[in-house]
Amino acid sequence: MLSVKRHPFLLSLQKLLLGRGERRVFALMESTTNTMVNGSDLDNNNAAGGGGVVDVYGEDFATEDQLITPWTVSVASGYTLLRDPRHNKGLAFTENERDAHYLRGLLPPALMNQELQEKRLMHNLRQYKVPLQRYVAMMDLQERNERLFYKLLIDNVEELLPVVYTPTVGEACQKYGSIFRRPQGLYISLKEKGKILEVLKNWPERNIQVIVVTDGERILGLGDLGCQGMGIPVGKLSLYTALGGLRPSACLPITIDVGTNNEQLLNDEFYIGLRQKRATGQEYAELLQEFMTAVKQNYGEKVLIQFEDFANHNAFELLSKYSSSHLVFNDDIQGTASVVLAGILSALKLVGGSLADQTFLFLGAGEAGTGIAELIALEMSKQTKAPIEEARKKIWLVDSKGLIVSSRKESLQHFKKPWAHEHAPIKSLLDAVKAIKPTMLMGTSGVGKTFTKEVVEAMASFNEKPVIFALSNPTSQSECTAEEAYTWSKGRAIFASGSPFDPVEYNGKVFVPGQGNNAYIFPGLGLGLIISGAIRVRDEMLLAASEALAAQVTQEHFDKGLIYPPFTNIRKISAHIAAKVAAKAYDLGLASRLPRPKDLVSYAESCMYSPMYRSYR
Repeated sequence: MLSVKRHPFLLSLQKLLLGRGERRVFALMESTTNTMVNGSDLDNNNAAGGGGVVDVYGEDFATEDQLITPWTVSVASGYTLLRDPRHNKGLAFTENERDAHYLRGLLPPALMNQELQEKRLMHNLRQYKVPLQRYVAMMDLQERNERLFYKLLIDNVEELLPVVYTPTVGEACQKYGSIFRRPQGLYISLKEKGKILEVLKNWPERNIQVIVVTDGERILGLGDLGCQGMGIPVGKLSLYTALGGLRPSACLPITIDVGTNNEQLLNDEFYIGLRQKRATGQEYAELLQEFMTAVKQNYGEKVLIQFEDFANHNAFELLSKYSSSHLVFNDDIQGTASVVLAGILSALKLVGGSLADQTFLFLGAGEAGTGIAELIALEMSKQTKAPIEEARKKIWLVDSKGLIVSSRKESLQHFKKPWAHEHAPIKSLLDAVKAIKPTMLMGTSGVGKTFTKEVVEAMASFNEKPVIFALSNPTSQSECTAEEAYTWSKGRAIFASGSPFDPVEYNGKVFVPGQGNNAYIFPGLGLGLIISGAIRVRDEMLLAASEALAAQVTQEHFDKGLIYPPFTNIRKISAHIAAKVAAKAYDLGLASRLPRPKDLVSYAESCMYSPMYRSYR
């Protein structure tokens, strides 16, 4: 049994609680702790649940009908309990709970279960006509009732995903200074240089498993939003929980503020970040080095660090520099690549032929474009057993200066050089399409309306079923709309986009556009890395994730023209992706959680966070 007298932490906490006059708290605390840890020492971190996170208080080991204790520093009760988003249930507190936790008079007398609360809130959300109002309402809900927030998001994922993430999150970041309520993550600026480890320790949670970090320099297709890019890590991590089942307490959003070159923000009186030009060079590198070192020191070897919306030059350098020493992942480079490759593998079922039979043309040669191209080449090389250099010759890229060809090689950035093939220089996308005659056209330019009528008609002129992916976000930056792709191709295009588009009717047939949303991949990938205790991310894991996603597309989906499965099944999809990623981690000898579970899909599902309310003592 766990004794107060033998455990210095409990002894000091008892003195603190007795000094504050807490009511009946400590006897219950000792009793509950004894029950939950079952005689083990609190320092023992071997027990893990809910996404591989140590669950000291047994909250996620408990079944939904078991009683748990709503811990904060002490047992939360009264007004404090209603202000604690992790444990607040609003009008769902039962009569017994209201008596036991001093809630009488603090709530109206009515009782309302979680299902009815969800129905009421969805009704209220649908009254808002402006998407940003829905976003603010959802963030407010997250800050006052965490489980209800995730219940809403999981049960209404197709409706609410565009609200909490792209495209609405882009507008939210642009106006983050005006809608800022309270911090939802950590802000690390140049002011904290030399003290980053101390800053990390200010975060109240200790068992962090996933960090999403941005420096705000390239937010979606909107450019440099500085400190206001925090909306991206917050949104991504809410999807890690809702779609991948990681516990909210295991997720940490971080914004690294090194200034901004956005003059509009620097002159905005409501801007919440540093008012200076961006730091670059050695000053920037030293801050990032200190950050990466501090994260590993504070949270250990197995914390997943996801780089998000860094500018191209920093994104590639950071991924290259830290991939051998940290568990790092760049969603813009690797996540986008994985989800697009899955869409391509699915599209082949409709087009016919193998991956090696295709010719690809990309508009955009940044981190997304080159990342997708490299993963396609890796999969092609894997299927054909040919060298990757041969596979790359089937893939062409167009940047702002035209087709990337060998004669431009000396002036190209290093990540573009593998894609410089022998060909005469070509300036325009339309001329490149006519010359290369691709079977698949990929848009990663971040510039809207670049797949013109002439470009789509040219694709349709030499392809029975032209594959057109307009992947740039948000919707305003999409290379073309779904309606344009289907209309200009006379209903023959296989289309997918980065942001959602409504179904399109053409010549009496309804086409449902696919959405190549990274949310298909990164939650399941992250879960797979965590449940296996992976210590590094490898390309083979990304390929496994792509293949697992493509395998979830059924004939019924193909009959509707879909190349991605519906988001309504996303938790099941994430579990299958997690299982394949974990299996690959074990196969590569990179998994540290032993022994290997026999059924990885079932194990992944068992580790997922449940948003259902718990019953309190």
